[in-house]
Amino acid sequence: MPSTDAISLLKADHRLVKDLFRQFEKADNKRDKAKIVKEAVTELKIHTVIEEEIFYPVVRKALNKAIGKKDTTEMMDEADEEHHVAKLLIAELDTMQAGDDHWEAKFTVLSENILHHVKEEEGEMFPEARKLDIDYDALGAEMAARKDALKAMAALPPFAEQDLIAKGGIADSPAENAKTFA
Repeated sequence: MPSTDAISLLKADHRLVKDLFRQFEKADNKRDKAKIVKEAVTELKIHTVIEEEIFYPVVRKALNKAIGKKDTTEMMDEADEEHHVAKLLIAELDTMQAGDDHWEAKFTVLSENILHHVKEEEGEMFPEARKLDIDYDALGAEMAARKDALKAMAALPPFAEQDLIAKGGIADSPAENAKTFA
């Protein structure tokens, strides 16, 4: 039976998306790349939800209790902001097609952003979190249940960033701006 350890679950998600990023780099046609992007974006959306709804609040609360709010704010706030940037890129990718200008570049930037985020989580946040009094099996079971529920949905709930992009479009994107000079 697989472990329900919360951090192990998150690391397994990290391995999956890193593999998808590698597949994207090796793919040699738009159809394959589009399939990979769709899978990666779905996995990232689900991963983000379980981190933001379940994992981060529990870790933040335990860190605040253990060492004080001031000492934990920077690490957790940076993770929140990295999620925000990733969700903006995901929202823009959701409005694009594989042949659109900057589509590949946008996914590449997303992958670089995620790889940086994973490095910080696994190198800094997770080791600090392991020191805390948290039942990681119970937390992981809750995260796994939420993940299963999200995968069963016909459509994932939108992020605020998706609503923002949908309302304002991506007219300020480099791809759109490049068209005015073409």
